[in-house]
Amino acid sequence: MSSISMPPLGLAAPATRTDDPAKVRDAAKQFEALLIGQILHSARESGWLGTPEDPSSDCATDYAEQQFAVVMAQAGGLGIANMVQRGLKEPTPPPAY
Repeated sequence: MSSISMPPLGLAAPATRTDDPAKVRDAAKQFEALLIGQILHSARESGWLGTPEDPSSDCATDYAEQQFAVVMAQAGGLGIANMVQRGLKEPTPPPAY
């Protein structure tokens, strides 16, 4: 019977990290747009914004929600992107063993 050996978590090769502020900002805005889109979709599904009358209307509304979420996030959105950026800029303490 052979055993499989795995290195301890602390000794594994370190992950490469890119700290490019433009990439971090873009990723944070994309994340916020995704969250805003999900909020809008949930609101529509619950009936708050009315119900779609046909499948083509539903498809068009989905697209409109996605585009609105992207534009809203690019304009500052709910401030989630800024919080994500701040959280990623702060140095993370090394893991305690």
